Amino acid sequence: MPRSVNSVAKRRRRKKILKQAKGYFGRRKNVYTVAKNAVEKAMLYAYRDRRQKKRNFRSLWIQRINAAARLHGMSYSQFMGKIHANNIDLNRKVLADLAMNHPEAFKAIVEKIK
Repeated sequence: MPRSVNSVAKRRRRKKILKQAKGYFGRRKNVYTVAKNAVEKAMLYAYRDRRQKKRNFRSLWIQRINAAARLHGMSYSQFMGKIHANNIDLNRKVLADLAMNHPEAFKAIVEKIK
């Protein structure tokens, strides 16, 4: 009995990988074995960097809050300590936005906690 192979599934699987590799440079876009490696690596980077993005934004928010707090004579750690002590429930994202775009509102918060 002749061997039966599932060429339809194989072609679909390969087309899916090559479609994901669209826009890559050189053989990475049109040679399956090279494209498969490139796409796998890209997926790993994407997975890793979705988590890293959260860290980077938190770091940016902390820097912005620190800069704004120092304009009012406080360090970041003093500011955050007093925020928590006064039960002001604003997260770092909101505080950073106030510090950048609404400095008068940020100043009002500083005056309230001093």
